[in-house]
Amino acid sequence: MAASRKRIGIVSLGCAKNLVDSETLLACFPKGDFEITTSPREADLIIVNTCGFIEAARKEAVETILEMSSYSKAKLVVTGCLLYRDLPYYREILPGVDLFVPIEDYPRFAELVSSLLASEIDGINPLKREISTALPFAYMKISEGCSNYCSFCAIPYIRGPYRSRNLDELLEEGKILFSKGVRELALVSQDPMHYGIDLPGHLRMESLLRGLVDVGFPSIRLLYLYPDEIDDDFLSYVSKTPQIEKYFDIPIQSGSDAVLKKMNRKDTVSGMRRLFAKIRELMPRAALRTTLIAGFSGEKEEDHMSTLSFIREIGFDHLGVFPYSREKGTMGYAARPIVPKATRERRAKEILEEQRLISKELLKQRIGEEMEAYVLAGGNGRYSLRSYWNAPDDIDGRIILDYEGELQRGDRVKILIDGSQVYDLHAAFLGKIASYPS
Repeated sequence: MAASRKRIGIVSLGCAKNLVDSETLLACFPKGDFEITTSPREADLIIVNTCGFIEAARKEAVETILEMSSYSKAKLVVTGCLLYRDLPYYREILPGVDLFVPIEDYPRFAELVSSLLASEIDGINPLKREISTALPFAYMKISEGCSNYCSFCAIPYIRGPYRSRNLDELLEEGKILFSKGVRELALVSQDPMHYGIDLPGHLRMESLLRGLVDVGFPSIRLLYLYPDEIDDDFLSYVSKTPQIEKYFDIPIQSGSDAVLKKMNRKDTVSGMRRLFAKIRELMPRAALRTTLIAGFSGEKEEDHMSTLSFIREIGFDHLGVFPYSREKGTMGYAARPIVPKATRERRAKEILEEQRLISKELLKQRIGEEMEAYVLAGGNGRYSLRSYWNAPDDIDGRIILDYEGELQRGDRVKILIDGSQVYDLHAAFLGKIASYPS
């Protein structure tokens, strides 16, 4: 029977939220009739779940689709954000695609793919996922869409307004994930701190976090927090709850009030300064991560210098930066003057060079710090670890442990930071806290 099963492959592009969508799509294929393959050459069906956030992502998506269409044995299905506009254009330039399923057609995914394959598959169920991340880690998507309408961002147009998932459904998903061996959980959303505002009773993020702590997760992380939505009550709760990682991923986008206003952000530089000071007051060893956009239309050189000054002042542990990409349909598309591409790229490079110096100095200050960490991989005397300090998306640096004993992926250990490089930390073994999956 196994030999007759059809093989399904998927390529998931873009963000962690898209990855959760991909895992949910994979779960539509009953295991008695289908099996998952990582080899496109072996696949009977390939799904490319695309990102369409910026021009570079759309280019990557098209290149990936063209590559997958070269495997003539497989039926090819394209889903995701790329298709929210210009679908007729992509139908024309991508004739090798057998089926396009835009986001608005996800409720019909089972019907459309079943017809293509002449085999019945199940409908999308948010509680059914084929976890693709390596245990003990998984993402949980807590909402859909966004209602902030930052002038650089197309997500509200692609995914619609903000919609929180039902609290009971999320807690049920948490129990399912925990039963499958998940111990590290990262909550993802376009706007996590708005969770529950649209639900009966106007729930707060703390309601969800308390429920997930009760499920038993020893490690819960929040990603992509808007600065102006983080209040003292939330910070106090995080500071007192050991299961919530002391890690704050807060994209500031710019260190200039003039640019923030053009971006339609609600933040101010003084407000963000107070926020980061409060975090450090309550949680001195907390890890801070941010993301910036370089060269937004109308950004002057003095604005860029203000941003450089601000990141020096705050001292982010981790930082990413993107040259601004003008997106049709966003409020920022018509903004003027347009900063030349070379200038955008130069400013992004200067921000990264500044961060390199900041990171090098901050990592030195972590020498002597004790941490709890998960074993990710390794053996033969060297292991890769993740603690509260580094997130699971490969953007942050690594923690390297030299230890001659035997450890397994998912084991939780206690370490002492005894060395640093520019972006990575080195650790010594202090002891095992728990073997996976306890």
